[in-house]
Amino acid sequence: MTLKREYGKEQPYIPAGPFKIRIPFIHYRFEWADYFQGLLMCAVCLGAIPMLQEYLGMPFEVAIAVVVLNGLLYCAHIFLGDPVIPGWVTPAIPLLMLHVSQFEMGPERLQALISFEMTLGILAIILGVTGLGKKIVSIVPNAMQSGIILGAGFAAVMVIFNKGARFDTFPLSITICIGLGFYLLFSNHFKRIRNKNRLLQIISNLGILPVIALAIVVGPLAGEVPWPQIEWGITKPAFTTLFREWTFFGVGFPPVSMFVKGLPTVFSAYIVLFGDMIQSQALLEDAGKFRPDELIDYNPNRSHLVFGLRNLIMSIFGPDITMCGPLWAAMQVVVCERYKHGHEAMDSINGGAGSFRFGTLTGYLILPIVTLVKPILGIALASTMLIQGYVSVRVGVMKARTFNDLGIAGVMGAVLATRGATWGLATGIVLCLLINLGNKGEFDTYIFDQEKQAA
Repeated sequence: MTLKREYGKEQPYIPAGPFKIRIPFIHYRFEWADYFQGLLMCAVCLGAIPMLQEYLGMPFEVAIAVVVLNGLLYCAHIFLGDPVIPGWVTPAIPLLMLHVSQFEMGPERLQALISFEMTLGILAIILGVTGLGKKIVSIVPNAMQSGIILGAGFAAVMVIFNKGARFDTFPLSITICIGLGFYLLFSNHFKRIRNKNRLLQIISNLGILPVIALAIVVGPLAGEVPWPQIEWGITKPAFTTLFREWTFFGVGFPPVSMFVKGLPTVFSAYIVLFGDMIQSQALLEDAGKFRPDELIDYNPNRSHLVFGLRNLIMSIFGPDITMCGPLWAAMQVVVCERYKHGHEAMDSINGGAGSFRFGTLTGYLILPIVTLVKPILGIALASTMLIQGYVSVRVGVMKARTFNDLGIAGVMGAVLATRGATWGLATGIVLCLLINLGNKGEFDTYIFDQEKQAA
């Protein structure tokens, strides 16, 4: 029986130091709509497989073992009290690909990945234990917070539309599918008509699932992907081979020089993680305004500890080029939007996020689902990235407090997306010092707020 919460209070939990343990069906209602959505959205997570095959030379069975292990650790966030849907450190993936490509394919490259992910995990744990993670989030100026989020949005869109990227491979499929996604998730017209029709309400509660279902049909009809060849049974991840041959138990522990050489990439990836935490906080604060019945507790220090432990564990048992991030922004948006519909749609944000991740974990193991979505992995990934880009730009603009903030954020975001996180952060610091130093900006803030309210 699910424990009930008092109006305006936090969802029930078992206290455990910095963590708040929540067990499905006991401490939160299991949300079947989010679970079934997760079953097909495992298509996006399975997109890690071609990356692992290309950059590490992993066999398919070993790569899916990495995905399943990572999927199990995704569930740790809600279990330990972090009310988010975790995901990859997507904008930092190209940086990590560039870093590991400097090393020869084989044991040396795998050691480079292990040392990077282990260092990232240890850094996050230290920041969480010391409390510096929460302080860092709170002291960063609004202009830079806005710039980080905008930059993440620009980068997400660029990944799809760069020359030779996914849009050039699946132009018609992506156009049709993302058009449907934007309409269902953000259109004012759809928001007006969905409450008048029961079927439309059901479709609205499914989030991005209709987009994935449409891709399975549109992709083959457009001639951009083959029709799926359904196979029955369960997947057979090669965990034994993974542990024996693709971890430091098989290739040896990385030398100290690799840890040192990976530090700049670790710091760059952390900058992206930092932006994800800002976005997590912003999305949950926005969702909370619509649901006064539940107090949502998001603690950046706790989030540091959870994703830090995930990265550390993966570096030992299943090195992953996608990394272990604190947020899957696109799906967090989908769950938050459904959560805003009220108690009947979703009792607790913990239930929605936790149920979704249980769905993706189940999906990795069901062979008919894996073979059904396998041909449209690229389309599914493109759709989620574009949704993330849209929301990042929207949230980033609203995070700005003055016209100067917005100008700084725009320049910083563009530099971050085109020149990398380190250059973007440096640009933001310099612009804040040059423009906002000694300027309280009360009048500018007032005028800007009036403009946003009018819009």
